[in-house]
Amino acid sequence: GGYLVVQRIVGSPFGQVLKAIKQNEPRAVSLGYNVDRYKLLAFVISAGLAGLAGSVKTVVFQLASLNDAHWHMSGEVILMTLLGGTGTLLGPVVGATFVVNLEYQLAQGPLGDWVDPILGGIFVLTVMAFRSGIVGEIQNFIRKNMS
Repeated sequence: GGYLVVQRIVGSPFGQVLKAIKQNEPRAVSLGYNVDRYKLLAFVISAGLAGLAGSVKTVVFQLASLNDAHWHMSGEVILMTLLGGTGTLLGPVVGATFVVNLEYQLAQGPLGDWVDPILGGIFVLTVMAFRSGIVGEIQNFIRKNMS
């Protein structure tokens, strides 16, 4: 549900203004948009979706633990987004799926104690070699071969 809401927002005129602000903020200001108001509204929508996700997780797992409030969780969310691809809607979903499955598989095997260092290595590799993330690199590859 949240994915469809975000997809709808990105395709709306509001989303187009946010894209314009991201690409060239001074130009958006010169076009007469109140950039601070758009940024605040984007932050409020983001916070609302994060709160919705947290509440759904609590309802589904019937558990609210302090592990989700630890700084490690913020790092995992950044890793998921970078790994999947920033600037894409599908990227964070792919990144989250990859990281969660990798953590689960590593925790089950003999490398259970090495989950964090392995994720750290993947993070460094992604930042150094795959700047666009998995989805971004696939999109770039398709663009190169289609033109």
